Amino acid sequence: MIQKKVFFVTGGAGFLGINLVRYLLGKGHKVVSFDIAPFDYPEKDQITPIMGDIRDIDCLMSAMRGADVVVHCAAALPLYSQEDIFSTDLLGTTYVLAAAKALGVERTVYISSTAVYGVPDHHPLYEADPMHGVGPYGEAKVLAEEMCQLFRQDGMCVPVLRPKSFVGPERLGVFALFYDWARQGHGFPMIGSGENRYQLLDVEDLCQAIWLVAALPREKVNDVFNIGAREYRTMKEDYQAVLDYAGFGKKIVSLPETPVILALKVLEKLRLSPLYKWVYETASKDSFVSIEKAERVLGYDPVYSNQQALIRNYRWYLDNLHTFENQSGVSHRVPWNQGILALARRFF
Repeated sequence: MIQKKVFFVTGGAGFLGINLVRYLLGKGHKVVSFDIAPFDYPEKDQITPIMGDIRDIDCLMSAMRGADVVVHCAAALPLYSQEDIFSTDLLGTTYVLAAAKALGVERTVYISSTAVYGVPDHHPLYEADPMHGVGPYGEAKVLAEEMCQLFRQDGMCVPVLRPKSFVGPERLGVFALFYDWARQGHGFPMIGSGENRYQLLDVEDLCQAIWLVAALPREKVNDVFNIGAREYRTMKEDYQAVLDYAGFGKKIVSLPETPVILALKVLEKLRLSPLYKWVYETASKDSFVSIEKAERVLGYDPVYSNQQALIRNYRWYLDNLHTFENQSGVSHRVPWNQGILALARRFF
């Protein structure tokens, strides 16, 4: 593997960022966190936290100086404005790549998303499948990957990871809605039958994949890799495992797909629901990728199944509820405002 290095993590104060910081510290590396949010975790004194915006190239260049490996996790998520999404996820990514090239950084790992596949017509999805981003977030991720390819062609080592939706300690966002209903003894509605297979990913397994592309020889990793759980069942089975763990005897309730999606579209336009198009239009569909390439080339070996990842995240949620119970926002670090959906739970 690699000698002790300096890792520069954009979005280091976010959900993926803090888990990666802890993972890298556990391996004895030095870490610089670069984020617009303060790094307010117990590990603050063990790293170099720098507040800054990846859209500020001068600040980025100054902070990145001395880094051996850049891991670009920072992103504006789908609930952000279209302007923020494109300026952060595309322009910001371009600045990260340009800064890394100018400073001679050994490799720059880009955290993309399986959202680049859009709403596909087949499964599993492979890295060579066409990219069709849905909405500003998906579109920006596709364009950012194309930018990574340009810098790779210019001689840089830019491994790209496409993770499935990942959960684990510190993950809230849309999952906090489900966990809130579970802990209060409610069932949970599911768009469609729930018989579709929807692959997830534990953040610890994603950190393993990041470590592998940072540590293995350049000729192995300078490519694109799908990352996801190896074991997953139907969506109904996987989410039911959390309700079973909650212990109230509640069930996942299947709802007819067409009218529910129509209602959610209206609620989204009225800004009464946190669920956005890509979430509600893919929730009833199969969604899984082949991880064979990552297994074969990188030796990627995921530890957690969907159910194990969801329950691990739910346990963390219960243990830490007192720290975020009255918060809301648009990032993965805080619960999303449930809006009018909070009223619906009385029926489940």
